[in-house]
Amino acid sequence: MKNMQIPPFTLERQLQEIGSDIEDAVLKVLKGGQYIGGQEITKFEENFASLIGVNHAIGCNSGTDALILALRALNIGVGDEVITSSFSFFATAEAISAVGANPVLVDIDPNDYLINIDLIEREINSQTKAIMPVHLFGNAVNMTSIKSLAIKYDLKIIEDCAQATCTMWENSKVGSIGDIGCFSFFPTKNLGAAGDGGAVTTSDQNIAKKVRELAVHGSPKRYHHNQIGYNSRLDTLQAAVLNIKIKSLAKWISNRQKIAKNYFDLLENNSFMHFPKIDFESTSHSWNQFVIKLKNDNYDIKNNYSELFETDFNKNNSLRNLLKLRLSEKGINSIIYYPIPIHAQIAYKNKKFSRTKLINTERVCTEVLSLPMFPEISYEEQVYVSENFNIILKSCMNELQICA
Repeated sequence: MKNMQIPPFTLERQLQEIGSDIEDAVLKVLKGGQYIGGQEITKFEENFASLIGVNHAIGCNSGTDALILALRALNIGVGDEVITSSFSFFATAEAISAVGANPVLVDIDPNDYLINIDLIEREINSQTKAIMPVHLFGNAVNMTSIKSLAIKYDLKIIEDCAQATCTMWENSKVGSIGDIGCFSFFPTKNLGAAGDGGAVTTSDQNIAKKVRELAVHGSPKRYHHNQIGYNSRLDTLQAAVLNIKIKSLAKWISNRQKIAKNYFDLLENNSFMHFPKIDFESTSHSWNQFVIKLKNDNYDIKNNYSELFETDFNKNNSLRNLLKLRLSEKGINSIIYYPIPIHAQIAYKNKKFSRTKLINTERVCTEVLSLPMFPEISYEEQVYVSENFNIILKSCMNELQICA
């Protein structure tokens, strides 16, 4: 079998499809001379609000800023607590800390990588102000249960939708179910800009007004500042790019769903390899990533962080690390989302999070591997990935003397 070179993600093929349209849109902005605000911003915010099914969408500088703006708009700050998932990109907890609040990390269900809803209620106390569910990798958290908890304890819901544009829970898009939705348009996302970008979604007019002010230095009108805010506008050039890309989004997500199905069909069952659990009756998955687990029987909570979360096979001979190495030798490039959990980051060394409460998160960080996933990957490339994966997994198990 001749070696192919398959990236985990690429924008080159997307650019071949819509590159001329993007060039025209960008050139139009450059020639028009309005690089901040303007019609492209208004058009995108209207289009995105309609797409998500909310009354308001406010463009901002990034997904991280979207979370900070959402927290600030809900008056969450010093001394408050926000419950969120322990398994996410660092920005989820970072945003909570950035406004002076305390992130309360809840362990995940190791089968779907999402926050374990059964563990949330025990963390709620008088300081709790909000729940921040993370719709990870394009999979939706059970928002019916989250809403029930929020109503019971009078809490706000901030949805972290950074990886889940157009994911649905039951009949609603994520980002329209809680009080606020927060989106990222980082280039690798399902809907990605040509740089950083983000958006806040809500159907609450008062929240939308606060977010708009906060995003422009706390200013309702020029040179009038009601509060300390941020410089967090979405650039007009990025809005122009997003206005082109949003037209193809439904097709791209449909392609991703077909690609995921192909992986389910092509990858052989193995007791040491696990697919993510999906509630297909309630969820329409958008497959921002395709993340599997390679079982790690060597996980030990007594191991120190530097040893436990090492991804170099020469320093940590786990099945996942060896498989990643062997796949790369065949030109198959994979990514680890996420190699180090939030609670193990140096930035939170003084927080003293309980490792025993987050044991599933720790183990999963040593097991997950994201296979190539982008809308333009061909079926032949998927066959190449899957056939090599099936052979190499067995070979790695033999090399490590693992018995299925």
